[in-house]
Amino acid sequence: MTTRILIIEDDPEIAGLVEFHLIDQGYRPDRAGDGESGLAQALDGDFGLIILDLMIPGIDGLEVCRRLRGEGRRTPILMLTAKSEEIDKVVGLELGADDYLTKPFSVRELMARVKAILRRAQAPPEVPQQVSQTLEYEGLSIHLENRRVILNGRPVELTTKEFDLLTIFATHPGKPYTREQLLNQVWGYSYSGYEHTVNSHINRLRAKIEADPSHPRFIRTVWGFGYRFVEREELGS
Repeated sequence: MTTRILIIEDDPEIAGLVEFHLIDQGYRPDRAGDGESGLAQALDGDFGLIILDLMIPGIDGLEVCRRLRGEGRRTPILMLTAKSEEIDKVVGLELGADDYLTKPFSVRELMARVKAILRRAQAPPEVPQQVSQTLEYEGLSIHLENRRVILNGRPVELTTKEFDLLTIFATHPGKPYTREQLLNQVWGYSYSGYEHTVNSHINRLRAKIEADPSHPRFIRTVWGFGYRFVEREELGS
């Protein structure tokens, strides 16, 4: 099935250029010129990727991203930003965007980012061969193959990045990871200086899977180092 990609961009020349090259690569693009209509289309349609400009009329790109993630939508988001919007890049990544591209950008770079994001989103997580495709931790079930998480019998909606973080942790219980290691493994690019983005994602992940996020059972802080996932023996199982 042809992958649908939503372009939320108010500049018709940029939107048209992106649309043309997406079609040329075999994708099926849709377009929106403002935040409200873009958000409505994103919530209503089945898209494999959203290309989201930050400076759009109406609600801006950050708010679109915030609302999509707040609705539990895991659709990958590629943000388009201006060079002067460094703080917005950081906030966008913390809100759950998957990647960003700074304007002006080359079409070749854009297509490379699109392919990389879709490849990561569609590929099953890499896990050690001896690890089961379903991990069980006292009420927490992580189904690696179909990327589903069940907590005490109820499904938990995780973003792509949250699930990838949880997979890394749960397939290597007890192993401590630095923020830089997690940043490199999950985001797939070198985001030097954005380590606090990991903190934000882990805080949201804890809020979804921990009974008491301030005293987490599953994802433990390793003070002065980073984070690790609890070992089964610590849970008493």
